[in-house]
Amino acid sequence: MGSITRRDFMGLSAGVGAFAALGLAGCSVSAGTSGSTQKPGTVKLGVDVLEGDFGILSGKKVGLITNATGVDSKFASTIDVLHASANLTTLFAPEHGIRGAVDAGGTVGQDTDAKTGLPVYSLYGNTKKPTDDMLANVDCLVYDIQDVGARFYTYISTMKYAMQTAAEKGMPFVVLDRPNPLGGDVVQGAVLEAGFESFVGITHVPQRYGLTCGEIAQFMNAEDSINCDLKVVKMSGWSRDMYYEDTGLTCWVLPSPNMPTVDTAEVYPGMCAFEGTNLSEGRGTTKPFELIGAPWVDGQALADKMNSAGLAGAHFRATSFTPSASKFSGQACNGVQTHVTDRSRYNSVLAGFTLLYAIREMYPNDFAFVETNTIDLISGSDYIKNATYTLDQLKDKFESSSKEFKANSAKYYLY
Repeated sequence: MGSITRRDFMGLSAGVGAFAALGLAGCSVSAGTSGSTQKPGTVKLGVDVLEGDFGILSGKKVGLITNATGVDSKFASTIDVLHASANLTTLFAPEHGIRGAVDAGGTVGQDTDAKTGLPVYSLYGNTKKPTDDMLANVDCLVYDIQDVGARFYTYISTMKYAMQTAAEKGMPFVVLDRPNPLGGDVVQGAVLEAGFESFVGITHVPQRYGLTCGEIAQFMNAEDSINCDLKVVKMSGWSRDMYYEDTGLTCWVLPSPNMPTVDTAEVYPGMCAFEGTNLSEGRGTTKPFELIGAPWVDGQALADKMNSAGLAGAHFRATSFTPSASKFSGQACNGVQTHVTDRSRYNSVLAGFTLLYAIREMYPNDFAFVETNTIDLISGSDYIKNATYTLDQLKDKFESSSKEFKANSAKYYLY
């Protein structure tokens, strides 16, 4: 994630506290008094709200699904918060591990948390759902991970599998909500098609889906017929038009090694498509997904072609870069860097596939998709690989699909 995947590609709660509102697929807890020292107007995260009232976890043996991004607004780890104030018994790690140190596709194994001494079980790799042995000392699952709002980021897949397990075991599933760093009022791309489900496409949403993790949990619980006992601890002060920088929060932690900034998250829903091609998507540089290129690309010619395409809110600058890892490691690549000049007008998904179409047209003898079905899993269909649509037709498809999804998903909004 800062990437997508990974191994699939390459081998491919008794005592409920004060509930302020009912969610469509479960309950949502509104803000209490957390004693936070946040400045006025700052968003309170779900974990901040929980710190004001732990009643939802009273009497429960808690299993926590989290990673390095699971921190409150004062940078206290959710692990430490729950260990101090609830009966936290077990930890579960998604892709990249419990502390976020494992690179994309790397092995996440069973471990022991050095600070708390609690067992850590991997939910990435061969075991994606908590097993009976893992749940031996758990009767409530809590989820607290910062997402980036893109369908192929695998944390929502981990969430879905864990929700299914919670439904099977009859235990509560509690989501500590966090902002969608790209906001909640913009949807881009096309809904994943039936038959293309995978760990990087776990539910039928567009590439950029415009929901918080609590909201997409509600969506999956209902639309995918999970029907677990879902409870969302809502944020306080968040609104759908907020990017992460607008929240007043300073606790941005890298969600994965190749997702260093919100700028990366902005281009990721479209530029992640290059994971499925023989071009570098900027891994092994300081600008993953902002840099796209290969040794055989003429960067200036590509930049000129992209800037003449009339894509709003972006400028494409010719550049050269040498990745230190991943594709073309140690080799000089030429290509473009995406500079987002107006977020309100920039369409990441359209920009990504416009760039892919341009390179495929300019370099028909050099461009190739990787041998796996990665591009199908990322795009959620085979229409990119098969060039089913012209670029104009693809734009129309994205616009109609995203508009329909936004209208249909509004019933799951918590804010």
